[in-house]
Amino acid sequence: MLRLEPRAVPSRGWAWASPVVAVLLTALIGALLFSALGKDPLQSLATFFWEPIKSRYALTELAVKATPLILCALGLALCFRANVWNIGAEGQFLAGAMGGGWLAIQLGPQAGQGWLALVLLAGIAGGMAWAAITALLRDRFNANEILVSLMLVYVAQQLLNYLVFGPWKDPMAFNFPQTKMFEPAASLPLLLEGSRLHLGFALALLLVPVVWLFMQRSYAGFQMQVGGLAPLAARYAGFSSRAALWTALLVSGGFAGLAGVVEATGPLKQLTPHVSVGYGFAAIIVAFVGRLHPVGVVLAALLMSMFYIGGELAQSRLGLPAALTGIFQGLLLICLLACDTLIHSRLRWIGIGGSSARALIGQK
Repeated sequence: MLRLEPRAVPSRGWAWASPVVAVLLTALIGALLFSALGKDPLQSLATFFWEPIKSRYALTELAVKATPLILCALGLALCFRANVWNIGAEGQFLAGAMGGGWLAIQLGPQAGQGWLALVLLAGIAGGMAWAAITALLRDRFNANEILVSLMLVYVAQQLLNYLVFGPWKDPMAFNFPQTKMFEPAASLPLLLEGSRLHLGFALALLLVPVVWLFMQRSYAGFQMQVGGLAPLAARYAGFSSRAALWTALLVSGGFAGLAGVVEATGPLKQLTPHVSVGYGFAAIIVAFVGRLHPVGVVLAALLMSMFYIGGELAQSRLGLPAALTGIFQGLLLICLLACDTLIHSRLRWIGIGGSSARALIGQK
């Protein structure tokens, strides 16, 4: 029989190998799924993993999809390292899109380019304000931040629906629920002509080293992580666990809000009920696949973007359901959690009668 035994020391090898093995297992299970649906597994896997990177234009689309995931996941990585479980990045994403979108639709054709920075700041403020509700309820009433942040997602979605179906609806949109198109002063410029790749991708990459420096080299980042992981030790050292809570949620909400306004002012250039396709929820998986490390977040976001684009292509070319993207995201998370078990445990084969034990997996 097989048995999991705890390790004396966590395996550093499996800590790095686990995401890679999880991706391979996801691809293997996906191939079996495609085969069960009567599709060619190799062709289907190529649609998911090769089509999104086979050309220059495909790579730019991959970067466009990855931009909101990177921004959301960077904030969540900070939050989770502080042991604050913000599950509501999707709501903060929508709040940021609404905050920046409100300012964008106020601008006329004569607005100058300086307004773009204010639109982005309005988006950050919107995300922070939405996250502050969770921080206040957790701090003041000890409410569970998982439940509060998650429920606020649906409040934000309904608020967005009300605005784009009502006061913000473009009267020239033939009754479609959407705002007017943003003026050029409130739209992110393109990085490459002939593509949709916009300045938001460069901004996301620029924030990667900033987040790393904050987490690994700043006193404030150290305080935040200690205050969240060990409140008693933080109190003994003079750190504030309340400050850690507020910092983690506000920073995380600000990043999610920035992701929302970047998505609205970048590829969309307007607000619709579908400004997000679940980026805030997918960013949770991205943060953990990326090992809560800024560089790992970028790689995981690119992988998740392949799932989004591959799912769209599988729907249009292979006739597969749109839910396939969510299935692959869930498979990746389940496989990652399963592989992470081997970081702290090893799998052993127990002989008959239990007289001998031989390690099968995870000696190193």
